[in-house]
Amino acid sequence: MVKRRQGFSGLSAFVKKAFEQNEHTVDTPPDDPVSLDNGPSTSAVTSQADTSRKASQLEQNDQQTSPDYPSKKRKIGLLGSGLEKYDATGLVPFYTDPSEVPERLSKYFFQRTRYFSLYAEGCLLDSEGWYSVTPELIANQIAERCRCMTILDAFCGVGGNAIAFAKTFIAIDTSPIRLALARHNAAIYGVEDRIEFILGDYISFARSYLTRPSRRRNIDVVFLSPPWGGPEYLTGVQPTKPTSETDIGLQGSDADRVEEQEELHPEFTLSQIQPIHGAELFHISRQITKNIAYFLPRNTNLNEISSLVTHAQTGGFASGKEKEPEVRQERVEVEEEWMGSKLKALTCYFGGLASGQEDMFDDA
Repeated sequence: MVKRRQGFSGLSAFVKKAFEQNEHTVDTPPDDPVSLDNGPSTSAVTSQADTSRKASQLEQNDQQTSPDYPSKKRKIGLLGSGLEKYDATGLVPFYTDPSEVPERLSKYFFQRTRYFSLYAEGCLLDSEGWYSVTPELIANQIAERCRCMTILDAFCGVGGNAIAFAKTFIAIDTSPIRLALARHNAAIYGVEDRIEFILGDYISFARSYLTRPSRRRNIDVVFLSPPWGGPEYLTGVQPTKPTSETDIGLQGSDADRVEEQEELHPEFTLSQIQPIHGAELFHISRQITKNIAYFLPRNTNLNEISSLVTHAQTGGFASGKEKEPEVRQERVEVEEEWMGSKLKALTCYFGGLASGQEDMFDDA
């Protein structure tokens, strides 16, 4: 279904250049770029007097023998020796016992191995990551459906989906902390070298990408999992606070007791998507590729989802004298993501990702 290519075809270089040119896409000014590997780099304008003083100091230093100081070693953290440059130990707490966990996060902590099966080896999540990360089994299912050469995760978070995709993969997030955690977690799964982590704003990236000189399409699939507005996207009966892992269990259907069976909730609308309206986010992404996987709450208004799909032209022509292009109705496939007896979310597949529309993939 997909033509295999090697590498990013220059996309990584474009991404970095695009964000260097856009002062709104990083948390630091353009002349002070942040590298997740090497830390912040700074530049300053030096006066002529300062330059002369430094030159004099250099001449004096040349006449002296400087001692060889050993380079400072990174502290070994949760990842162990050899992976220090990826280690984010200390950025956020690593919880091992329920007594350490804030009450608002306790129900998520009891499901930690659903989020990361290797959690005990040192996976890290910030407060937002605990309630927004995609469970590992669901992430694996989405990754299987989106199998391609190059995929872009517009809202990477702490890396739940990035680890599952991890082929030729670009992960964007506005938070340097969450990107560091995502890279840390990727190292635990042994895929840290397959993911290009980019600190920046996806909307700005998309608009820059669409105005680049080369119009060659390098991104096959865009995965959208934007913020839903926090746990409050569902309103209604609040689940009772679990008191121990024994009370709720961690395996099979027992883990579903973490969240009591909710009553009917108001429909989730695309206007609740952050940082922009979900429909606008979709249409911007469709200019990059028609192959979109949209991860949404289970109570999303499906009429809104179907209205996102536009008519797509096929390569043939309708019968008749005028030879007008044949038009067909593009479909969207909605996949329910279940864990045990609990419906967790919806994944909506567009373009060539939808079943029966595989022929649209390379034309996207």
